[in-house]
Amino acid sequence: MDLNYSSEDLAFRDQVRAFLAANLPADLQQKVRKHLRLSREDYVRWHKIVAKQGWVAPAWPVEYGGPGWNATQRHIWEEECAIAGTPAILPFGINMVAPVIMAFGNAEQKAYYLPRILSCEDWWCQGYSEPGSGSDLASLKTTAERVGDHYIVNGQKTWTTLGQHADMIFCLVRTDSTVRKQEGISFLLIDMKTPGITVRPIIMLDEDHEVNEVFFDNVKVPVANLIGKENKGWTYAKYLLGHERTGIAAVGRSKRELQFLKKVALKQLKRGKPLLDDPLFAAKVANLEIELMALETTVLRTICQEDQTPGPQASMLKVRGSEIQQILTELMIEALGPDALPFDTRYLEGKSEHAVTGDDDNAPLAAYYFNFRKTSIYGGSNEIQKNIITQMILGL
Repeated sequence: MDLNYSSEDLAFRDQVRAFLAANLPADLQQKVRKHLRLSREDYVRWHKIVAKQGWVAPAWPVEYGGPGWNATQRHIWEEECAIAGTPAILPFGINMVAPVIMAFGNAEQKAYYLPRILSCEDWWCQGYSEPGSGSDLASLKTTAERVGDHYIVNGQKTWTTLGQHADMIFCLVRTDSTVRKQEGISFLLIDMKTPGITVRPIIMLDEDHEVNEVFFDNVKVPVANLIGKENKGWTYAKYLLGHERTGIAAVGRSKRELQFLKKVALKQLKRGKPLLDDPLFAAKVANLEIELMALETTVLRTICQEDQTPGPQASMLKVRGSEIQQILTELMIEALGPDALPFDTRYLEGKSEHAVTGDDDNAPLAAYYFNFRKTSIYGGSNEIQKNIITQMILGL
């Protein structure tokens, strides 16, 4: 197995770097690198720039508007974007619901939804988790009762990321309560402007409005919005989660943040010398860098398999990737010490040019730390992922 890039891969990387250098707006890059909050307009703006180039859906087949890249090219693109500091191309449409529509949707659904996802005409969110159904997702209680050519949906979803901006939500709903819980679930596409939908914000530890509760009160959804067959939604849900977990490793972003951590540790002094020169702290950074290199090698090994359908290896990448992301934020806070205490929301939201602390690099890091407590939970908690690894890889 050769994990080195070929000459063609290196030429492609140069092409990607040239595109990013020429097209990534400086204000968006600075927001990302400084850990400031991005607006809906920021995400849409970058999406449209990349869509114009034809690169916004790296994993899509050419027939649906994808660039036709292989797995190595997709990895290079994602890594270079992360290192450059681009806003994320939000995964809910491009990487999550679109593969499900391609695999299980009918011709009309593909023709209607996929172009709108590519153009960002529709902003999607995910309706999976419920107050009593997180890791045990199959126990969900939101119901969809068929009445003629519509379903009537009642229930509640939670932790709906950026749902306050969404035009559409893809939902798991219970359509049969008389069978085993996994066998009575269906996959519905729901217009967020439909009467009966209420979005309520959940403000997190970092004081940001990132997630929401979504309530459905007799919401009328056309049967034409059902993906695949009724009561087969659990199969589609597992397919989607495999695509979600593969990207959570976020090696490129962690490489960028590792360099930022070193920058912070060089600025902070301990006994008159840079903290990065302290043997104990330097050992923690070195160990983290080794773990990140090992994760990157695992990602490259996965890529070499050229497997278009993510398997249980996606769980391995999710677990270790999320752990590394959290360790990075922990070491940033450890490096800052008492300097991490100030919390400047005006600066985070772009309402002031500089932080009240006088240090624009350090001011957002407490919020960044709090926000990244989520990575070991979303996309299926790490405890559940370890069960999947144990059963499907180790055979225990």
